[in-house]
Amino acid sequence: MTTGDMATTDLDTLERDLLAQVESASDEAALEAVRVAALGKKGSVSDLLKTLGAMTPDERKTRGPQINGLRDRVQGALAGRREALAEAALEARLAAERIDVTLPLREAPEARGRIHPISQVVDEITAIFADMGFAVAEGPDIETDELNFTALNFPPGHPAREMHDTFFLAPDAQGKRKVLRTHTSPVQIRTMRTKAPPIRVIIPGRTYRHDSDQTHTPMFHQCEGLVIDSAANIANLKWVLEEFCRAFFEVDAVKMRFRPSFFPFTEPSAEVDIQCARKGGEIRFGEGTDWLEILGCGMVHPNVLRNCGLDPDQVQGFAFGVGLDRIAMLKYGMPDLRPFFEADVRWLDHYGFRPLDVPSLVAGLTA
Repeated sequence: MTTGDMATTDLDTLERDLLAQVESASDEAALEAVRVAALGKKGSVSDLLKTLGAMTPDERKTRGPQINGLRDRVQGALAGRREALAEAALEARLAAERIDVTLPLREAPEARGRIHPISQVVDEITAIFADMGFAVAEGPDIETDELNFTALNFPPGHPAREMHDTFFLAPDAQGKRKVLRTHTSPVQIRTMRTKAPPIRVIIPGRTYRHDSDQTHTPMFHQCEGLVIDSAANIANLKWVLEEFCRAFFEVDAVKMRFRPSFFPFTEPSAEVDIQCARKGGEIRFGEGTDWLEILGCGMVHPNVLRNCGLDPDQVQGFAFGVGLDRIAMLKYGMPDLRPFFEADVRWLDHYGFRPLDVPSLVAGLTA
């Protein structure tokens, strides 16, 4: 066998050894060790390439393609093995991570959908006042002028009776025009005319007025409270409102101040402010030195009692009213009232409540 044949045999043996090492490399580190041993500065293939300079032209013509071919085949084998190792690592990772964390968790059927904040607030208020012995009363959205205004001691010509404040319907066959109720107070009249004292009710519901801006909409929600018995007084009213605000805003204590005001259906009347702190664009109740108007209240006017067939010398009572949309905005940090009525599912997903989050004074209103 000639020297050239022996050299060729040596190259074949070296190639088989290197390719076997490449194929048996179990990870990137082992594969890199094979690469350095073959193609590094002091590698076996690199050493062969260095001998080309000392060869005669005829030897270089024969041996050059053989050695360069060996180098190329080893490089190709390294690249192929590296790709195979990467694919194997990916498959192992996918097998280990059986849950695709890039997808949102699918909720159970009973947990899908969201409760609108107003519905949630109605449930919260109902839970609070039910604990104090109040029942829930309801009435129609379309009311007579008599129940919406006259029985509530609104005098003729009162601004609330004008078109710019109230939605009037077309006259009926008798020429009378019904209205979209401007408050839930007509339900107070209906209750006092149909139930004997003692009366303790709250009246949540929709109301309507000509008004539209960031904090007002033509349709909004109110909740009123009414207590009628033989001994109801201002002290009782103050306690009820303090307990309501403390429970609703979920604070240990609240400070309130009562400012004299005027409502046709109560005498005396008051606007109620609640202590708060304004920090970082948030309003926090039960702390700070600021005040925020929260609701209106007063003792039921004797004329209203008479209009319901009750004797002011025998019974008395108090009433209060609060805007549900307003207190929802305050409690849950909503800056604009209009999205409440825009039916945007994205807004509801953010501010809405899960179907099973039922308010409870025991577990917490928003636990």
